[in-house]
Amino acid sequence: MSVFKFKQFSIAQDKCAMKIGTDGVLLGAWAQLGEYPGTILDVGAGTGVIALMLAQRSDAPTVGALEIDEQAHEQCVDNFEASNWGDRLFCYHAPFTEFVAEMYEEEETYDVIVSNPPFYAEDYSSGNTQRDTARLNAFLPFEDLIEGTSLILSETGIFNVIIPFKEEAAFVEMAANFGLYPFKITRVKGTIESDVKRSLLAFSFQEVTCQENELVIETPRHQYTPEYIVLTKDFYLKM
Repeated sequence: MSVFKFKQFSIAQDKCAMKIGTDGVLLGAWAQLGEYPGTILDVGAGTGVIALMLAQRSDAPTVGALEIDEQAHEQCVDNFEASNWGDRLFCYHAPFTEFVAEMYEEEETYDVIVSNPPFYAEDYSSGNTQRDTARLNAFLPFEDLIEGTSLILSETGIFNVIIPFKEEAAFVEMAANFGLYPFKITRVKGTIESDVKRSLLAFSFQEVTCQENELVIETPRHQYTPEYIVLTKDFYLKM
């Protein structure tokens, strides 16, 4: 079995199309949680790594995860049950739009919503349905993600997402159409010389001055930067 070990939990990932990657760990470590979140939701949970990281980082009584792929859902549940926070972690097996409709009808909201959404265009199709569901934007379009989030995010809630940098401006504009505005943006580069590849975005319903900064992961000598170490040291074994 393929197992990835973190400091306080382990992730089995043999049933998941998308294995542990830098994007998910970045989002789990960076996500803005506010002061005392009571409910957290990870949309597109995969292995459950982000939800587990947020359970480690917070005392939220409910940390929910949503996963559409059946095998990934099973694995996510197993990873939750094997952790120290199994009593707070829940994984739902449903499409996001259906889940939102049910929560909206029941007037249920979340204080924090996080997502590492699929963002590849359809011409990237691998021919593997499970892998494509995890990777292709068509399976969870950004607009569906933003609109759904706006319906089930609490009034003072926070929406965190990691997306390709080239999609940032369009994503921010789209979010504004649903009353969500960025208050923190961190743009991520592999090395100081490389281009910005990812944007970490935190949104709320309040329109405030946005704090913006840059995070470099490695120095040219393949050593992690102090900033990246500080961000991830509670999770990675070798940090």
